[in-house]
Amino acid sequence: MAVEETLKGKAAKGLFWGGLSTMGQQVMSLFFGILLARLLSPEDYGLFNMLIIFTSLAALLQDSGFTIALVNKKNATDTDYNSVFWFSCFVGLLLYAIGFVSAPYIAAFYHSPELEPAARIMFLWFVFGCTCTVHNAVIIKHLMIKERAKADLISFVVSCIIGVILAFNGAGFWALIIQMLSQGVINCILRWYYSPWRPSLLFNIRPLKEFFPFSVKILITGLFNVANNNIFSIILGRFYSKALTGYYAQGYKWGYIAYSVIWGMVNNVSQPVLAEVANDPERQNQVFRKLIRFVSYVTFPTMLGLAFVAPEFISVTVTDKWAESVPYMQLFCLWGIITPINNLCTNTIISKGKSNIFMYGTIVLDIVQLSVIYLTAGYGLINMVISFIIVNFCWFFVWFYFVNRMIGTGLLTLLFRDILPFFAISAVSIAIAWFVTSGISNIYLLLTTKIVTVAACYIITLYLCKSVLLAETIQYLRKIFKK
Repeated sequence: MAVEETLKGKAAKGLFWGGLSTMGQQVMSLFFGILLARLLSPEDYGLFNMLIIFTSLAALLQDSGFTIALVNKKNATDTDYNSVFWFSCFVGLLLYAIGFVSAPYIAAFYHSPELEPAARIMFLWFVFGCTCTVHNAVIIKHLMIKERAKADLISFVVSCIIGVILAFNGAGFWALIIQMLSQGVINCILRWYYSPWRPSLLFNIRPLKEFFPFSVKILITGLFNVANNNIFSIILGRFYSKALTGYYAQGYKWGYIAYSVIWGMVNNVSQPVLAEVANDPERQNQVFRKLIRFVSYVTFPTMLGLAFVAPEFISVTVTDKWAESVPYMQLFCLWGIITPINNLCTNTIISKGKSNIFMYGTIVLDIVQLSVIYLTAGYGLINMVISFIIVNFCWFFVWFYFVNRMIGTGLLTLLFRDILPFFAISAVSIAIAWFVTSGISNIYLLLTTKIVTVAACYIITLYLCKSVLLAETIQYLRKIFKK
């Protein structure tokens, strides 16, 4: 019982501080995102979006899957940490050299000469990011969620201030480049500050060889994921206008912000907590279902509600010049419903040491998604995105098949007891809000009334149904505020 209470306490603390961090970041992201969207053009966002895939790929290669390997290893030694640290530093420097040389070719691929100097500046993040891979692993492994939250929030706010100042002074897309670089640098410095671990000159190839069979599968999986998640940016940047790329990026951004709030809360605790009970399938099944319920409890009202208010939200916040981004925002809100649930399934698979299943499952998923995108390319971008999202929903059943084999979770139990009740309550709340607001013409009043009505209906319904999660949320918040 003591072990269970300790684990529950750690998870609750992690969810709270993870939620506080991501909520703070996304509130700030909302505020600064509105300012930047008003100051910058769709073309500026389009140019910036063309480089995102390269930073994502480099970050993944730099980590090489060793962060998860260190988190999963129960008795990691100082030699393990140092070996990964020096290897990450070597990879980071190598990646910057490759990026520097490749910058002209990237600019030529997108027919945008201005991307050459921008890429070389943006890729400086590789040099800094490589030095805090192990510090990040230590923070995650020891569930130092509060410290991680502080680092993420401080770096985000400071970098946003820098970005807005540059945009206000006419820097254009360079404001976004410098914002991303400064966020990475500040975040890395703060991780050094909060992590108790410090590197030494110890290095041994043995830990890298030990981690390699596991981490290489995580790396390959990540490479496919990055390429797949950024496929639209590549296609749009290469074959479509910068403006259309910008509309797509803006719509994706708002959906991703909401998704990040949810996954940021859960991601901080899911991997270490699931790994801690990996040797007890029954206990892990309980933890998995509890996490699924929490994700559903937060995801459905948030993502469906945001899709519901998207037209008014875009018009009020970033003006009607971004109206063409509304359909993409609504679609990626739907994507944000299934993605955290799928992520919990894959984290469960990884916690059991089955990185091979994660790798092969992701490779097949990405091949299917790319095939669907190719087949629907002639029907327009919207249909391509819809097909992409449908595949993600269908793939839940693939991931769940493996989860069920490992920990014995029943599909019908999970769907009808842990997931669909929250969807039903959210859908009814939105239907009531639509009926209540159908006669309102003032856009500001319409937006406010929609949000308040959906939130009130959802919370009241949960209260009347005697929701355990709502009661636990209220109880934990009271406890925090008393302290």
